[in-house]
Amino acid sequence: MARIDETRRFIPVNIAVLTISDTRTAENDTSGDTLVARITDAGHSVAARAIEPDDIGAIERHLRGWILDPKIDVIITTGGTGLTGRDITPEAFERVIEKRIEGFGELFRMISYQKIGTSTMQSRALAGVASGTYLFALPGSPNAVKDAWDDILLWQLDARHRPCNLVELMPRLKEHVGA
Repeated sequence: MARIDETRRFIPVNIAVLTISDTRTAENDTSGDTLVARITDAGHSVAARAIEPDDIGAIERHLRGWILDPKIDVIITTGGTGLTGRDITPEAFERVIEKRIEGFGELFRMISYQKIGTSTMQSRALAGVASGTYLFALPGSPNAVKDAWDDILLWQLDARHRPCNLVELMPRLKEHVGA
């Protein structure tokens, strides 16, 4: 059974938050605000925050810049994971990720199914790794952000989580470099 091992040290990670939307601004970015509050409440650091329109090139450039930033361990986006013509976050992720974390999207949809039923099939939430940085694409609703953070990321981004977590893998994510 999964648990927090209090004998282990908590290791804060540096997380960048990118809201992807043609309509959200700093004043009305409720999903980004929800995510930032949860990150800081958990003891992590918000290393950067921005809003990009639904433009695949702009999103890709932003992701690549943050992936190269040694002060950023994790990038979490919110928005653009649906099925409409402007929803292109997964396509931008595909341009930058080296390895997919298939279980994230599967687990997110399983959790979401318990709350919104079959409508969860419309979500293309996904995750991956690029140059040692974790990337997570969440839907743009505050409830989806809460589900992803509270039920998955809070635990997997905590080095004390047992039997395993993503933080303990961070030092090994670049093993292929120089090989």
